[in-house]
Amino acid sequence: MNIKHFYLLAATVMMVACGTDMPKVVQTSYQTLTISKSNISVPLKFSATLKGTSDVTITPQISGQLMEVLITEGQQVKKGEVLFRIDDRDAKLELESAEANLLAAKAKESSAKLEYESSQNLYSKGIVSKYVLDDAENNYAQATAAVAQCQANANRARVNLGYCTITAPVDGVIGSIPVFAGDQVNSSTYLTMVSGNAKMYAEFSVSESILEPDKATEKNQKKGAGKEEDEDWTISDFPDVTFYYKSGTEYPYKGRITSMTGTVDRTTGALTCKATFPNPKGALYSGIQGTVVIPLDVHNVIVVPQNAVVRLQNKSLVYKVGPDSCAYSAIVTTAGIGDDRDLIIASGVEVGDVIVTEGANNVYEGQRVLF
Repeated sequence: MNIKHFYLLAATVMMVACGTDMPKVVQTSYQTLTISKSNISVPLKFSATLKGTSDVTITPQISGQLMEVLITEGQQVKKGEVLFRIDDRDAKLELESAEANLLAAKAKESSAKLEYESSQNLYSKGIVSKYVLDDAENNYAQATAAVAQCQANANRARVNLGYCTITAPVDGVIGSIPVFAGDQVNSSTYLTMVSGNAKMYAEFSVSESILEPDKATEKNQKKGAGKEEDEDWTISDFPDVTFYYKSGTEYPYKGRITSMTGTVDRTTGALTCKATFPNPKGALYSGIQGTVVIPLDVHNVIVVPQNAVVRLQNKSLVYKVGPDSCAYSAIVTTAGIGDDRDLIIASGVEVGDVIVTEGANNVYEGQRVLF
């Protein structure tokens, strides 16, 4: 971009009774810019909330008295590590009773089997009738079914006993713990959350309008890479993204956009996206809010300094320098690029136009700008 310095020559002639003063020359410096197009990277910013890739809410599977709380808030735990213990005395008694019933059922099954086999032998010799054989067979079948039922009861009792010991379902960090040892708990009691934090999701909403890539540039890139022009554009085409804490501090590890809802919200016109960030040091926690920044490449656009655009009520103006070195206003449409320095001009100027930049706020319509 070529920067030229222009000077304003203003002459004021004052007539006085005793004669005429010599003209006074006042020079005012302006900077100008010759419009051209360029390729830039626009940092798109989205408010985001972090979640663990496997946040699991921990609730009891059975009712009872909470006997032990074996973890603390914020503690890192491994999958299978014991978190809570519920009073298991009733569960043990139920298991013992179920196992005793199973033994009794198996004994009856054994007797019924012997009787059935005996009836088969006697029936083959014509000593007993077919009715006696069928009755023995039915008794054996019922005894076998009773064993299966008692086995199921014993298995259920064993599972219930296992529910008394609550373990971590994933590696992660413990959330808040609103319960204490001695509390009565049931299946609706919230015990804590284990946030699987080896990787973290940053959830945010993206306008559908930014999801369309620069088709012309994309085709050119594909030609250069030897790809077909009609190759589909996918989520993997997004660049690496950055997460910033609310304080403005940048998280040191880059993330990737890994999922996007397949439908646009009718109310907001946006899709919900998730960017996955590695969390090797456990510095990220579920619930943290911040900003996800996506660097979007924009091609063949007109970029000007913000000080070249004059705001007048609800209009945006720039001052073009005409062939007569005078400044003439032109209404433009602009878009920010997120750096608080430059703007994209979408309409109102053309390549080759010369506009005033530094000092544009002091220029008025038709003012002569001299070299």
